[in-house]
Amino acid sequence: MKKVAIAVALTLAFAGAPLRAETVGVTGTEIKIGGTFPFSGPASSLSNTAKGLIAYITSINERGGINGRKINYISYDDAYSSPKTVEQTRKLVESDEVAFLLGPLGTPGISATIKYVNAKKVPHLFVVSGVTKFANFVEYPMTTTGLPSYRTEGSIYVRYISRTAPNAKIAILYQNDDLGKDFVAAFKEHLKGDFDKKVVASSYEVTEPTIDSHVVTLKSSGAEAFLLAGTPKFAAQAIKKADEIGWKPLFLINLVSTSVSSTIVPAGPEKAIGIVAATMLKDANDKRWANDPGMKWYRAHFEKYLPGADIGDANYLFGTQQGQILEQVLKQCGDDLSRENILKQARSIRGLSLPTLIPGIAVNTGPENSMAYTQLQLQRWTGTSWEQFGDVLSAD
Repeated sequence: MKKVAIAVALTLAFAGAPLRAETVGVTGTEIKIGGTFPFSGPASSLSNTAKGLIAYITSINERGGINGRKINYISYDDAYSSPKTVEQTRKLVESDEVAFLLGPLGTPGISATIKYVNAKKVPHLFVVSGVTKFANFVEYPMTTTGLPSYRTEGSIYVRYISRTAPNAKIAILYQNDDLGKDFVAAFKEHLKGDFDKKVVASSYEVTEPTIDSHVVTLKSSGAEAFLLAGTPKFAAQAIKKADEIGWKPLFLINLVSTSVSSTIVPAGPEKAIGIVAATMLKDANDKRWANDPGMKWYRAHFEKYLPGADIGDANYLFGTQQGQILEQVLKQCGDDLSRENILKQARSIRGLSLPTLIPGIAVNTGPENSMAYTQLQLQRWTGTSWEQFGDVLSAD
């Protein structure tokens, strides 16, 4: 009878108290988060983003975590292969039971998993792709993106070409997926009826060992402006081949391919002189930021948590920023780590100015904006560093 009395007493005691449903992956001392990255395969250089993110999470945990919880970040290799991304994402959601996904990288893999993750109602935060449709809140309500829209970036490039070389024929070499197609769509939107007259476009597959033949063909078209929309391995190949065949167009590469260590150095810094790209990141090796407080912090952080790595690789820096955005979201969540609140806070970041962002650029999200970044600045490779020019440009 005593046991029954105690049970009844406990039931009555808690009957009037609201109970918060437990979130999968969250305990009183830990929050489990996951992501997939191309640690191997044709885009393996981009996996340094994961290493930068994990290093920053290590620093958070050393400081005691957030609101008393340490972060257990689980990352898997998908080799930039969509079937592997599907397999590893399912593992994170169904076997590892993560609270949410943060920063999975790669357009093909995200394309293959985004419907599944949204159907499971798992927050899918700051995915590393700028594919415009991923930021469609109505279609993908659980997803936010960690890169500026490729459509926005492409629009900035076509406007720059039209202003700098208004009569130029334009060559576009693009990765044959949503990444590359978004850039082509931006040029079509801007040039309208003149697109077919002004642009020659060629696509490549990420499984191709080299894109040299594409570059040769595009040169023979007589194009005087050239955009490479892809990943670092292929951007480096395009820079080297264009130099080898003596093609000197107005040359642009996309943000994803602007890492000095992953693209410029393999191509040859002297061969890349004059190339234009958009960015929102400070360059750790640029003397312009030598005494900048934000970059002083980053260099000290890098030395402690990424010893021996190449600080010139912007992927580490971007990964660090992903970690800082994660930190902000969890701080805003407080002790309410329901998936609903995690998603709400990811869409409620206001004016987050990170130490490694170009001045004037900040992270802003909202109910109608799924993108962490909507601002970019153009920059030009001088032979030793990127030099920013012009104003900070927005998605508008």
